[in-house]
Amino acid sequence: MDPQVSSSLDPPNALATAQMTMHTALQKLQAHPSLATVEQLIIREKRGNCIPVFVQLPADLITPCMAYLRIAQGSKYSYLLESVIAGENIARYSFVGADPLKVIKTGPNEEITGDPMVALQRELSIHQYIKIPEIPTFTGGAIGYVAYDCIRYFEPKTARDLKDPLGIPESLFMLTDALLIYDHLFQNIKVVSHVFYPKDAGTANLPFVYQTAVSKVRRLAKALLSPITPEVIQPPIKLGNEAVSNVGREGYEAFVTKLKHHIVAGDIIQAVPSQRLARLTDLHPFNVYRHLRQLNPSPYMFYLDCGELQIVGASPETLCKVESNKVYNHAIAGTTKRGKSPEGERRIVITDSSEKDRAEHIMLVDLARNDVNRVCKPETVKVDHLMQVQKFSHVIHLTSQVSGILRDGMTRFDAFRSIFPAGTVSGAPKIKAIEIISELEQEKRGIYAGAVGRFDFADDSMDTCIAIRTMTFKNGVAYLQAGGGIVFDSVEEDEYMETINKLSGNVRALADAEKFWYDTQNEQGKSA
Repeated sequence: MDPQVSSSLDPPNALATAQMTMHTALQKLQAHPSLATVEQLIIREKRGNCIPVFVQLPADLITPCMAYLRIAQGSKYSYLLESVIAGENIARYSFVGADPLKVIKTGPNEEITGDPMVALQRELSIHQYIKIPEIPTFTGGAIGYVAYDCIRYFEPKTARDLKDPLGIPESLFMLTDALLIYDHLFQNIKVVSHVFYPKDAGTANLPFVYQTAVSKVRRLAKALLSPITPEVIQPPIKLGNEAVSNVGREGYEAFVTKLKHHIVAGDIIQAVPSQRLARLTDLHPFNVYRHLRQLNPSPYMFYLDCGELQIVGASPETLCKVESNKVYNHAIAGTTKRGKSPEGERRIVITDSSEKDRAEHIMLVDLARNDVNRVCKPETVKVDHLMQVQKFSHVIHLTSQVSGILRDGMTRFDAFRSIFPAGTVSGAPKIKAIEIISELEQEKRGIYAGAVGRFDFADDSMDTCIAIRTMTFKNGVAYLQAGGGIVFDSVEEDEYMETINKLSGNVRALADAEKFWYDTQNEQGKSA
């Protein structure tokens, strides 16, 4: 990210005085836990080798977007993760980070090839994380994406020789040990780094390592408390760019017809083909994210600046979440528009959700149970809730949740492999559906239908979503993709329109953001 300063500077003397005051205040901020506590946990009790340290700041005058802009200035890699639960309630935490320790890329054109979970597990396994009660959430680890096409490494029989029009890494993760944790409940920001101290390091160097982590925290806090909030550079906007599909209406409807033949032949029960739109845009991707978070608040909202590409998303659906070795997977199927009252909305979902939608939902729940059961203790696998009405900003979904406890010898990486990709973006039986889809589409999907999220330093925790309602930006082009579940009685024209409707939210976000910045730039030009 390359932001420009938009605020006017104070007079030099006043600014210097303010900076000196801030520096003094930062030095007085107490870091937690103390060096004595860290020594106790790492050296004496030998609980692990990695522990977070933090300072706490008030957040009442800083928004997550402001925080991101302040700390990401000049950084090639950065991220902002936010969440709105059920479309109406802000989740407790947002996570903001930049300048990762390391960037892990995998893919045919990268140094690391093959299963991305192998490389990720290798990087994270050296951290024996010590949890502290002051921060009961993510404090660091790996944040990034896994492309849909990585299924070829988890299920080798799905591998096909496919075109690669986007040319992006198959996975990319930012290994982050310093970040901001924005607590919306208590309106504070914990500025976090980590003391990493291997067992063979002895005891003499721990004070130095601790002070290094505290210094990193204070540098990050200084950037956060800057009186200047930079803005990303927004080039002049040109209106009127049209999106171009990779298959078009005729091509997508042909997908539907061929898949129905496979269903009649007994090869599959359902499959989810997709189409991708490519649209030229002058918008800076972060300005698209700012607009999307207002238009479509979702459980998983994210902006990832991955250097050569940026990812903007507002996904409603968990792919694989692990908390204390308990695995969670969600299924969403059956969608209607919001109603005028809670009672009316409940009736709308029950009456408007077709028999096809409900049958599809049950099938996806069964698929989720199978995926979770592959890595969890069978007696612990259960459907926590079935076809629950869940409200989002503009629509209502029927949602279900499946969970289970990891079996001995299984890890979160095994859970991810088992569940990836979601049945909602592939089909059933999953492996056969993926094979047929690849043969139809003939192109790598990239991030669409893959996963975006985090793998914690804590080895029993992770949280990833399905990369739907997600845009990939590269070289001035926005890529948007959507699909729909095809069954025996699917109608070609209706299925094509379903993908267009699913894409409409992000298409609208792009168009509205372009119009906003076009008008803003015109007004600035008139007043100049």
